[in-house]
Amino acid sequence: KGHYTEGAELIDSVLDVCRKEAESCDCLQGFQIAHSLGGGTGSGMGTLLISKLREEYPDRIMCTFSIIPSPKVSDTVVEPYNTTLSVHQ
Repeated sequence: KGHYTEGAELIDSVLDVCRKEAESCDCLQGFQIAHSLGGGTGSGMGTLLISKLREEYPDRIMCTFSIIPSPKVSDTVVEPYNTTLSVHQ
């Protein structure tokens, strides 16, 4: 959902914001992204953003802080699937 539908609708505006911030930097070294892999925006939209930033800035460092859901405490049944698909991206 966040990667293919809602994320696909929002990615251009998010990338515009990232471009503006990158252009205002004197010496852009890379990007740091913190996101959750359990579901929602972090797993779908987060991985889409990372892949688009890698396409646009292939020579820059990409550092992610990915929050992985606990197998003992789960909000939704699909958290393991979201996490697996996100890591695979």
